[in-house]
Amino acid sequence: MPEVVVAKAREGKFNKNAARRVRVAGKIPAVIYGSGHDPVAVEVDPKQISRILFSETGHNTIFDVEIPGKDTSKAMIVDWQREPIKDQLIHIDLKRIALDKVLRVKVRVKLLGIPVGVKNSGGILDQVLREVEIECLPANIPAHVDLDVSALEMHGVLRVSDLPHSESIKFLTAADATVAHVVSIREEAPTAAETEAAAVAAATAATAAEPEVAKKGKAEPEAGAKKDGGAGAKK
Repeated sequence: MPEVVVAKAREGKFNKNAARRVRVAGKIPAVIYGSGHDPVAVEVDPKQISRILFSETGHNTIFDVEIPGKDTSKAMIVDWQREPIKDQLIHIDLKRIALDKVLRVKVRVKLLGIPVGVKNSGGILDQVLREVEIECLPANIPAHVDLDVSALEMHGVLRVSDLPHSESIKFLTAADATVAHVVSIREEAPTAAETEAAAVAAATAATAAEPEVAKKGKAEPEAGAKKDGGAGAKK
C-alpha cells in the first residue's frame, strides 16, 4: 500500500510569521504543484515526511496526497529544507506526478562485494559516484542501482557503462563517468609530533648559523679601530 500524506490547505498570508505559526502547531508548511494544476499551499505532518525521506526509496518514494475537498494526487518530494542547528524539517516541496509520463530522478548506487584488489593487494575501494541520474516511468524507479565490485582488481575502474542496464531505465549520467575504483594506499601524512620535531630541528639549524654572521659583522669595526689608531700614531 502506498504511503498516504494528509495535507491541510493553508489560508491567509504566506509569510514568515504564518510559517512560524504552522511549525509551532507541530506541522510544517509545504506547497504542492505540477501536473497542470495550480500550486496549493498546505501543511503536513513532519513525522510522516521524515518517514518517507528515511525509507528505502527516500525522496523517490511515490505516495498519495489527500487534501480535503480536492482529488487525491500522486506526488513525490522534490525539495526540502532543514533548520541547521536543530536539524528539523521546516519546509517541503511536493510535485504531482503522472504515472504514464517519464521522470528524471537521481538514484543511489550501492556497491556489492569486496574487490580482489582490496583482499589480495591491500588496495582501497573508492566510490567516486554515489548517485546517477536516470529517466524512467514512475513505477520503474529503483530504490538503488546495485554494482558488483568483487572482481575489481588493483587500479581497476568501473564506470556508468558497467552498471546493470534495462529497457525500462535510461541512464542520463555520462557513460564514461567513474563510479568506483581500487587505489593504492597513499603515503601517510606526518603526525603532529613529527611536524613539531621538524620545526624544532629547522629552528636549531637557523640558530647555529647566527654566530658566524655576527662574527663577520664585527670584523669591520675592528679594522676601523686599527685604522684610527694608526692615524693617531702618525700624528
